Amino acid sequence: MSIEKLDLSKTLSDEQVYESIMNNYSNLSKAWVSHQWNWMNGVYWAFKDHYKYMIVISLVEKTLQFYDQMNILYSYDEYYAKSYLQIDKFSIIELCDKLHLPKETVRRKVLELEKLGVLVRKKKQIIIDRSAFNLVKPENQIKLSSKYIYLVSKGLNRDKIYSKKLDQKMIENMIKKKFSMCWRWFYRMQIPLVIGYDKFMQDLNTFHIWGTIAMNQVLNASKNFDNQNVNSLPLDHGATSKIIIKNVGLSSGVSAMSISEMTSIPRATIIRKCKYLTKNNLIKTNEKKQFVLSTLNFKKILPYQTEAFWFKAKFIRKVLNLLVIS
Repeated sequence: MSIEKLDLSKTLSDEQVYESIMNNYSNLSKAWVSHQWNWMNGVYWAFKDHYKYMIVISLVEKTLQFYDQMNILYSYDEYYAKSYLQIDKFSIIELCDKLHLPKETVRRKVLELEKLGVLVRKKKQIIIDRSAFNLVKPENQIKLSSKYIYLVSKGLNRDKIYSKKLDQKMIENMIKKKFSMCWRWFYRMQIPLVIGYDKFMQDLNTFHIWGTIAMNQVLNASKNFDNQNVNSLPLDHGATSKIIIKNVGLSSGVSAMSISEMTSIPRATIIRKCKYLTKNNLIKTNEKKQFVLSTLNFKKILPYQTEAFWFKAKFIRKVLNLLVIS
């Protein structure tokens, strides 16, 4: 689109997207929790270690930033045609700052990735060899992200904030066409979002386990939302969260064995982390000895959810505005 034809009044702000997400939460919670749970499973699946994958994508994001600065744009197919990525000016300190991890932890994980052949260091440069590990191509993640963005756009359409009518396939095609730019935005959402929860829950295994319990509860609660009168207004974040925690909590738990089967995290680790979550009043057990969210969960997690939703709003705003101007 030429500059002359560009109508900036049709573009969105972060605040508009954030408010729409919060106000239409009952229509969005199921898609979002599935989106994030799928993402966390992919993070863990690559190395059976969340932090190794976070280190890799932090380095990838650095490369995508360089592409953006140099006005280099790769499509999905062009990007994954490359067997390796070269990252310039590798720095342990930079990774520590980005991931809020101790220097000793990052150094140890980097050495483990080198032993696996994933990272190859040459002085201050580093090469990521994709052939050395089970690469998680985001084919399914793009579909989940596109579905969520589409649902957000519908809420914005209904509120007459966003005029462009979209469908999920249109969003998928745009993300794939301008993949290196859009996926940098995606990583700039996910990295601080996940690390924020990591700071609160002490590690990413704990967050992943809590997220699985939350997903199970949201999916059960979503049946109530799906049965709402089609003409009724969606519920906001506060009202939706109360339904998820209070109205379905006792009857919709999930066992340690089921969590292990769903995530591939060892059952012994799950039991240990659930003890921590229980002690901190983030989960409890029902009469079937299944894990559910506690009633204190909403109050404790809200500041971190609020921050996460701002990261999410920024990502969605960029994609939706890209669809307006393209």
